[in-house]
Amino acid sequence: MKSKIAIAALLLLPISGQYAMAEEAATEEKSSVTVSAELGMLYTTGNTKSGDLKLGLNVKHEEAQWLNTVAFSALAKKSEQENAATGEDDFETTDNRWDITGQSNYSIEADGKNYLYGSAYYEQDKFSGFKYQTSASVGWGRHWIDNETSSFFADIGPGIKYDVLRATPTTVEDSETAAIIQAQALYTNQINDFVEFKQYFVAKQALESDKNSTYKSETSLTTKLIDSLQFKFAFRVDYDTEVEEDFENTNTETSATLIYSF
Repeated sequence: MKSKIAIAALLLLPISGQYAMAEEAATEEKSSVTVSAELGMLYTTGNTKSGDLKLGLNVKHEEAQWLNTVAFSALAKKSEQENAATGEDDFETTDNRWDITGQSNYSIEADGKNYLYGSAYYEQDKFSGFKYQTSASVGWGRHWIDNETSSFFADIGPGIKYDVLRATPTTVEDSETAAIIQAQALYTNQINDFVEFKQYFVAKQALESDKNSTYKSETSLTTKLIDSLQFKFAFRVDYDTEVEEDFENTNTETSATLIYSF
């Protein structure tokens, strides 16, 4: 009898081994990383000469109950400007900005609708009134819509924002720390097999009335060219409530880029 049990156990070893390998492979499949890079260039000649370069990189990682995202964007622009000393036209940098955003979501429930998040942001803009701006926030969010064609998620939570004001001929470099409430939302709609619409919005509301609050919005339309290549048209608005003199509260950016996903 014992010999029969031993033989049965030996026969089951390959099956159990295959099952363990299949389970391990299934676990590995749940872990996925998606990377997309975008590039846009524009050079004009004639009455006005200018050159623009826009770069972007997005990384998305999903594993079990975790969703991690990192987004980087940069914009550089040179325009033909008259040199006051020589009277000749020279190319001068008229826009130079880059920012990076990172966020981690942890699903509280098995269906993944409610989640806890932590996010961080950093931006440098050479031609704004701020040398750099950074913020961090934690809180709660929910996937309100999640189907084959549309998705909508929003989250909200407390945080902190730190701004460094750029020195000017009449002022010295200064800094400001503020407690904030951060609220953000992303709506995505797959119009058809080739066209996707996205609307992103984030507000960082300072709790003190005399502190700077920021609002950002990006509206985009993406068209699929081939499996891994897309064309993206986007309109971005940045708004600061408190800025130094000679600086605008609102900045806008219109871009057209190619996106490669791998």
